[in-house]
Amino acid sequence: MPKETKSRILYIMKMLMEQTDEEHMLSIVQMIDQLSVLGMSATRKTITEDIELLRQFGLDIVCVRGTQNKYFVGYRRFELPELKLLADAVASSAFLPKKKSAALIEKLTTLTSAHQAEILSREVYVANRVKSENESIYYIVDTIHTAINSKKKIQFKYYEYSLNKRKMLKHGGAVYNFSPYALVWNDDRYYVMGYSDRHGKVVKFRVDRMTNPEISNDAAVPKPKDFDVAEFSRKVFQMYDCEVCQVELLCAKELMKVIIDRFGSDIKTAPYDENHFITIAEVAPSPTFLGWVFQFEGRMKIISTDHVRQRYRNIAESILNE
Repeated sequence: MPKETKSRILYIMKMLMEQTDEEHMLSIVQMIDQLSVLGMSATRKTITEDIELLRQFGLDIVCVRGTQNKYFVGYRRFELPELKLLADAVASSAFLPKKKSAALIEKLTTLTSAHQAEILSREVYVANRVKSENESIYYIVDTIHTAINSKKKIQFKYYEYSLNKRKMLKHGGAVYNFSPYALVWNDDRYYVMGYSDRHGKVVKFRVDRMTNPEISNDAAVPKPKDFDVAEFSRKVFQMYDCEVCQVELLCAKELMKVIIDRFGSDIKTAPYDENHFITIAEVAPSPTFLGWVFQFEGRMKIISTDHVRQRYRNIAESILNE
């Protein structure tokens, strides 16, 4: 196959991929004109043969017959609704800094035609969404993944905020030695779970609060045999960060969706009256759980056990008495 023929086929594929979709097509004349600008000669016959070769290669090129046959790329790896979903998720993610979101969306636009790419590049508004300020987040995640795969420790510093909203390294800039086990996405944030030498146990860290992580030469502390990522996540992210017990909750009927979202559809429930139901759940009477109940302003009440009810009262009274 002559060199120009090889180049011509590639350029035809490029223009079809970038310029066509179901609503935007190219005729053979238009393709010939574009090739001419590039200094390549082509005829209707050669274009038709090139398109057939691209079809044999696996490109889904659809021909719309008419006075001038027009062509467009049909099937793509990602359909426009799928790309819209990905673009919206990237744009609205609090985990990703604004610049990284824009760069990712720009890459997503290359997976469709230029016309549909304009749709993906639109601004996505998400109410009250605060974007991460950590521009190194990609590299931090990559470092953690590498350490997990190579079973090595990582070293990093961790920051919080001072009263004047300035970043401040914890413990005077102490270096954390950490054996990462898994990365977990929760509430639009990335966390890494693993064994912390400083804490002497398995803990979690917010990835975007880590600074300058480096892979250590030291082997990671082996993951405990009974360590379960899902169960650990359930404990640290929900309401299980202390001793678990059963509580009985009296809930307004409109809170059924809230109970199912929190505890799953297998949670035990029973009607109480026309406007309420009772549910029994296993929780820890932690501030996290009690604060969750408090947000429903009396539409959810703890009716047992007594020690959980008392702890709820004590916290409420301590706030009022301050």
